[in-house]
Order: sequence, then structure tokens, then C-alpha cells
Amino acid sequence: MGNKKQKQKLTPQQQQYQNLQQKHELKRPVLKNCLKAFLVGGIICLIGQAITYFYIAFFNFTEQTAGNPTVATMVFLSMLLTGFGVYDRIGQFAGAGSAVPVTGFGNAVISAAIEHRTEGFVLGVGGNIFKLAGSVIVFGVFSAFIVALIKTTLKIWGVL
Repeated sequence: MGNKKQKQKLTPQQQQYQNLQQKHELKRPVLKNCLKAFLVGGIICLIGQAITYFYIAFFNFTEQTAGNPTVATMVFLSMLLTGFGVYDRIGQFAGAGSAVPVTGFGNAVISAAIEHRTEGFVLGVGGNIFKLAGSVIVFGVFSAFIVALIKTTLKIWGVL
């Protein structure tokens, strides 16, 4: 009903243009895109799990302690692949499937650095490296602080 009211406010030329635009608008293959994102995201997570098992088997980590080096390795690999232009092609194919895992964070950090490298290392790379990922870091640190505060408070009260 709201769409009908909006059409009434349009001039006849605007309505004609909207009808023409709707007629020629390409339909997005939503199911195909979701499937590609799911498969690529799953493959990225499978690689991460294999790296975790590698750290457990060869470096005597436990399941709890293998997480940090696994994340660091995955971020490093995504940065390396971004530098060679491979991760961008993966992202074009998979969409959110490559952006949602932790590798998307590494891609966001290094993409900004690569984009601004012509401006120099300090003002270009250093000043813009966290342009895309800075908010993720800020809200991640803030969220961790709040969770730690709640956990400490609950421990003091004897709830935990």
C-alpha cells in the first residue's frame, strides 16, 4: 500500500521511468549467491580447522590454545592472498562467504594499506591501514571490556 502512495506522488514521466526501469532490472540469483557464499565460507573454515589440527599435532597445543595461532595464520594467509590479488577474486565469486570469516578482517586491513601505499608509508599506509577495520577493532575491544567487567562482577558476587 505504501508503494501505491509513492507512485501517486510521482509525475507521469517518473512513473513511466520507474516502469521501464523495473522491466529492464536484472534479477539477482539469490539462491546461487547464497550457495556460493556458504561453500566458500565453509572451505575457509575447513582450512582453519586443518590449521588448528596442525598446531595441535606438531606444536603440542591444546584445543583451547591452538585458536590464537590459527587466527593469526588465517589473517596472515588472507593478507598474503590479497597482496597477490587472489583474495579479491575469491571475494568477487563468493561475496559474503569470504568477508564473514576472520579472513575478511585481514583482507580489509591490507586492502586499505595497498590502496594508499602511493601516499607513503607513514601518511598513506600507516594513516589508512585501519580505515576499514578500525571500527571492528574498537567495538571488539569495547565488547571484550564489557564482558570482562560483567564476568568479574559476577565472580565478586559469587554467582560464577
